[in-house]
Amino acid sequence: MGAVGSLAPMATFRARDRSSAVLRSSRSEVWAALTDAGLIAQITPYVTSIHVDGDRWTWRMATIPVLGLSVAPTFTEVMELHPEDRIVFTHDPERPDEMTAVDGTYDLADAAGGGTEVSIDLQISTHLPLPGLARPAVERVMAGVVKHMGTVFSRNLLKHLGEA
Repeated sequence: MGAVGSLAPMATFRARDRSSAVLRSSRSEVWAALTDAGLIAQITPYVTSIHVDGDRWTWRMATIPVLGLSVAPTFTEVMELHPEDRIVFTHDPERPDEMTAVDGTYDLADAAGGGTEVSIDLQISTHLPLPGLARPAVERVMAGVVKHMGTVFSRNLLKHLGEA
């Protein structure tokens, strides 16, 4: 069948992840890890690379199967860094051609008993050549992939910080 034609129906699908954890590591150690694009690419499943150009991070991901489609997202995020406090990421408005976007925040705070409380809230949206009727199935797959990515990322971050 070849490339997706202009007659294929397109719909937007979304998945959200919100979680928090208290780490034994200091805010500066957690901050250093979360702002190291090479490390993030290494410890996050499906991410093959992150290219940094100033405040723009372009994420390249491996192929992810979604209802018979093979999707290999590339998306560019504008990173707003508030040192050791907050990371805000929004899809680059100069890249409307990208089919995938991620928007969200990481918040870091001192934990009551020492260490760092880390909270993440992110939403992934993707335009796929599938009808809107496929939304429940596609978003269920997306939620599963996002949950897996978060679980493995968390485990790898803890290992990197020496907390595993």
